[in-house]
Amino acid sequence: MRTLEPSGFSSKRLLFTPGVLCRAVLPLLFLINPVQADPQKVWAAGAYSFSDELGGFRITGASGIGTKDDPLVITEELNSATPVTLTIRARRPIEAFGKAGDVANGIMYMRIDVLNNSALPWVEFQFELQEILDQPSVFGDGLSFDQRNKTPDNIISSNFADFDRQFEPYDRLLFKNGKVDPLRTATFEFLITDYTPRWTFYLVQDPRIPTG
Repeated sequence: MRTLEPSGFSSKRLLFTPGVLCRAVLPLLFLINPVQADPQKVWAAGAYSFSDELGGFRITGASGIGTKDDPLVITEELNSATPVTLTIRARRPIEAFGKAGDVANGIMYMRIDVLNNSALPWVEFQFELQEILDQPSVFGDGLSFDQRNKTPDNIISSNFADFDRQFEPYDRLLFKNGKVDPLRTATFEFLITDYTPRWTFYLVQDPRIPTG
């Protein structure tokens, strides 16, 4: 039996069947409307912003302006016992030794409150400053844990009794002789100085677990 077709139309002229056409069009729709990832949270405090964009931990709060009486307070959750990196950016004009809060002056009294959400105890905790990501900080970059002060009295932890500072070719601050149990919070206080302030720098945080 012959199938009637509209005048001037022939099924032989179809280059694609409906199924093939759908498979060709659907990927294009995803390109036009890509799935959007959740935007990264950036926390602002004083003249700086703080981001967990490099992953491995979560910032839950930021406050203060960076003075001794009103330090920059960053609250975090670490979900593993591996190093993570906090990204710090100036969000206001840079002016060395200017008024804290109004400008990025390179003098940052810090307090880091860290929740141990890793399910493992931490027996040491190390911070490292980097002006360039994954590269050691050197004396010439001006960035340090108050390197010029040989007897600092502002390096304190709620959970660790002692600390060591290491300079050249690194800027590291190690808290030791203590412990942070899982689901407990530790507080770390210190001063960051940057005598040639930059728009962006990094603070690596490395919780240490028992090895024996």
